[in-house]
Amino acid sequence: MFHRRTPTGAGPLHRAADRARTRWHAVFVLACALAVIAGVLAALAVRDADTRTAQEQARHRHRVTATVVAEPTVVTAGRSGGFGLTARAVWRYPAAGAEHAGTITVPFRTHAHDRVPLWVDDGGRAAAGPASATDIGLNAAGLGACVCAATVLGAGAVVHLRLRRVEAGSLRDWDREWEVVEPLWTGRLRPGPGAGDD
Repeated sequence: MFHRRTPTGAGPLHRAADRARTRWHAVFVLACALAVIAGVLAALAVRDADTRTAQEQARHRHRVTATVVAEPTVVTAGRSGGFGLTARAVWRYPAAGAEHAGTITVPFRTHAHDRVPLWVDDGGRAAAGPASATDIGLNAAGLGACVCAATVLGAGAVVHLRLRRVEAGSLRDWDREWEVVEPLWTGRLRPGPGAGDD
């Protein structure tokens, strides 16, 4: 026996509110998919930009060996509460000529007269080294995750508000329909003994 299919939304139990809920749930699923795509694209863009910056820095950063000339001191990293060691050191970058001296960050367990690696710029001054591939990857992944999460949270908030409005409208419609159906369903309008007695 064949049953004729009822078109979507044509059934008596499939109200406009149900269709609206379905649409907004679909919007949220689509937003989640777009959030993943946006996160990946943002991560790739940041990775490429950071890689170019690191390559440019690498052309102007040089590795030398510095000699620590005094015992290191402990320094705190401001609000973060972290700490590290700094020490006075001397080093030479042949292309820059003269010997350089300054306070540099040194590894833990470093003592006076130890030799430590140091990045310098073209002028022989101490400088930050180019970002590593790991740092670049972590930075890109973190930013991509933030973009994805922000998009999902934003879409979730919009969909949640829209669904609340749909639910409020559905309850109003239910109340109106119940006012029409309730007297018939409870028998208050049926003729007979006691009808109209309150």
